[in-house]
Amino acid sequence: MTVDSSMSSGYCSLEEELEDCFFTAKTTFFRSVQSKRPSKNDCKPPEEPQRPPTLQEIKQRIESYNAREKNCLGMKLSEDGSYTGFIKVHLKLRRPVTVPAGIRPQSIYDAIKDVDPAAATDKRTSFYLPLDAVKQLHISSSTTVSEVIQGLLKKFMVVDNPQKFALFKRIHKDGQVLFQKLSIADCPLYLRLLAGPDTDVLSFVLKENETGEVEWDAFSIPELQNFLTILEKEEQDKVQQVQKKYNKFRQKLEEALRKSQGKPA
Repeated sequence: MTVDSSMSSGYCSLEEELEDCFFTAKTTFFRSVQSKRPSKNDCKPPEEPQRPPTLQEIKQRIESYNAREKNCLGMKLSEDGSYTGFIKVHLKLRRPVTVPAGIRPQSIYDAIKDVDPAAATDKRTSFYLPLDAVKQLHISSSTTVSEVIQGLLKKFMVVDNPQKFALFKRIHKDGQVLFQKLSIADCPLYLRLLAGPDTDVLSFVLKENETGEVEWDAFSIPELQNFLTILEKEEQDKVQQVQKKYNKFRQKLEEALRKSQGKPA
């Protein structure tokens, strides 16, 4: 009896497929930490500098903002001209973040007493934050982008260098979604006030601080080791999937051989 050549060639390619899986896993991992080239949708010409608004203009804008805000998240004006309000930040992080290992989440007591659970241990681990997670922050008109990033990292107990992250504003214009990286000195609440409460007009996104190349020196040895651990786990999962596929193929092939030789299954 002759064995189907297509089945034979498929079975003999197990080693080649495993090698392809290793290559694909490694390529996917390193591409995930490589920065993407900026496209025309990722940048926007710098805006013209604007005259600082007067106290009366701020008051009018806040009144207009609060009249349109439907979720009881309006802004509050103080006598000195400063104001407070809420912003929502979407997390779109493609790389794993570093957090303390084996500690409980931050409690309300910790937040009130300004206790940092991350300082209780030197052990670190890495994991992926859920894509499109949204965090709401209560900030003031003087809160900068840098402070927003640090506040977000603290809430999620992320111990990575804040310089690895950047805050972007996402706007819709002419049917396109445009991203613009904000300066660390920008004040997000002022941008929220100017745009109004509609998040379809303006929203904030936390992403990796893309610089064109991966700055490996910015990662610590434990972080790099955690990346390798994640890669090895992905490789093991892929190997198991391929082995399971070919085990089923072997069973079908052996069954076909037994039937052709008149042997019981």
